[in-house]
Amino acid sequence: MSRPTAVYFLLAYLLSWCVFLPLALQGQGVLSGVPVWLHLVGAYGPFLAAFIVTAWTTGRKGVCELIGRLTRWRIGWGWLAAAFSPVAVFGVVALVMRVISGTWTAASGFGQVAELPELGWLAGWLVWILTFGLGEETGWRGFALPRLQARYNARDASLILGLLWAGWHAPAFFYNYELSPFSVLAFGIGIVAGAMVLTWLYNSTGGSVLATALWHGSYNAVVAGGEAAVSTVVTAAVILAFVLIARRYGPETLSAQPKHVLESH
Repeated sequence: MSRPTAVYFLLAYLLSWCVFLPLALQGQGVLSGVPVWLHLVGAYGPFLAAFIVTAWTTGRKGVCELIGRLTRWRIGWGWLAAAFSPVAVFGVVALVMRVISGTWTAASGFGQVAELPELGWLAGWLVWILTFGLGEETGWRGFALPRLQARYNARDASLILGLLWAGWHAPAFFYNYELSPFSVLAFGIGIVAGAMVLTWLYNSTGGSVLATALWHGSYNAVVAGGEAAVSTVVTAAVILAFVLIARRYGPETLSAQPKHVLESH
């Protein structure tokens, strides 16, 4: 891993954990009075780190290039549908559960944001895209992935990124996620599988950070407020998608298109 990439990860952790750690301490009864909505602000650590390190290493040209990938929306209708695929999977699961249970209870959690409970499902979905979608993906896929792919094949780059991405979430287990060996292991497997799928989407769209942000935000909108059964099935679908992608395209690119790479400076 190059020095700028290592600095990026350290800065992304530092910026986000400045928010996550007080929330974790509050979750453990050490602090009080910390607004819970700050959890959403912590999503922008990777975003800020990406722009700071890009400006440091490549200046204005690099920043403009990153913005270009962040706003790259001309990816074709098929890939736009892929970016929203977590919602499609959720719709199928909700429909099946409607047939089984006779109610739409499984669908009621879509778009819920625990920190902003007054929001409707559409506004909540948008919040997920604008916070943990754009906030994280600008860093993980916008900055880190193309630089890691310049040194490693797509599978190995995704594995490295996925493990560091999972570690970034660690404080949340003390205030937002279930803390148990099984939940931590399941979360880690899901994150790494998600990293592989997002690499496929990123490479397939020629480096569209926007596409990965839409996927990421949509996935969060599905699982964050959903029933455990819904979250489990949707996450299992992501793992299955990774297995199929790896078998179909192989480790070098994880897509039919070449790796999208950027050299570190």
